Amino acid sequence: MDRPAYHPSIHELRAAEWNALGAADNPFTRYEFLAALERARCVGAGTGYERLGRRYYPKLTLAAPFTPATGPRLLVRADLDREQFAGRLLAELERYAVSHALSGVHALFLDEGARGACARRGWLLRRDCQFHWINRGYTSFEQYLATFTAEKRKKARRERRRVAEAAVHFETRRGNELDEALLDRIYALHRDTFLRHGNEPYLTRAFFSEVTRTMPESLMVKLALRGRTVVAAAIFFASARTLFGRYWGAAADYHSLHFEACYHQGVEFCIERGIERFEPGTQGEHKVSRGFEPAITWSAHYIADAQFRAAISEYLEREGAAVEAYALELQAHVPYRGRRSAGRLA
Repeated sequence: MDRPAYHPSIHELRAAEWNALGAADNPFTRYEFLAALERARCVGAGTGYERLGRRYYPKLTLAAPFTPATGPRLLVRADLDREQFAGRLLAELERYAVSHALSGVHALFLDEGARGACARRGWLLRRDCQFHWINRGYTSFEQYLATFTAEKRKKARRERRRVAEAAVHFETRRGNELDEALLDRIYALHRDTFLRHGNEPYLTRAFFSEVTRTMPESLMVKLALRGRTVVAAAIFFASARTLFGRYWGAAADYHSLHFEACYHQGVEFCIERGIERFEPGTQGEHKVSRGFEPAITWSAHYIADAQFRAAISEYLEREGAAVEAYALELQAHVPYRGRRSAGRLA
């Protein structure tokens, strides 16, 4: 096998060749998404943890930038033996890490194929818990709510009613329906959410212009309006099977608006379009009462140093048991009638 080539930029590759590896099925591994991050200077030299010209931490990371969502990580053309080539890719990453004196390789938010390949190579597996919504063939939001217990159904309807009583209504816009003035407003709202937590957003304004140009069908924004004024926006990305909630911002504090914009509106969008799954992002036990169920996510880790690896392995065994127990405990609190028993994770 010839020594693989390493490319410092996605622009050294052709979009069709990259997407033919199966990357196009997920918005965050598409050539267009990665290229937009580079063109808008969200990633690359001068970003991240670079300080004083030194490397912050010597490791390799296999991930979609700024994206805590499960997806393909080992990209192999459909006409090739996926299991064989996935193993070869991992072996090459191990070789590269050792030859460059790196601590290891960390593969994040793995799909089933990548997780299996990492396990076969003996990489350490780590579990975490998110909260996902599953479309069980609902024909309307009301039919979906009918599967809730009476208490939780009443709470969800009350949240939606409070938003309507504030004279807030919603519009759905895909990427090709967003002009630059509207993008300015959406970005300002999104940026304000970061600033309130003491950070600048890691995605630049230019990034959003780029993705509306190159992958408009993957971007969806829920606009909350009072009259003709945009008072909040929730930003999503979508594939044919999954909706991904990403960012949000509001100009004022409207009761229950966050829950409506980021969760109920996303669920309604999935029901209307027959989308199978809604992943609203990381953390948030408050999502459980609104219909999102615990889901285990996976990462895998190749650790070059044997002693360091043994210590991490021991820790991950304890942590994994705790994560499983946490997920099972929260499953008992989902709002659905007859689906509260432990051991049924999404």
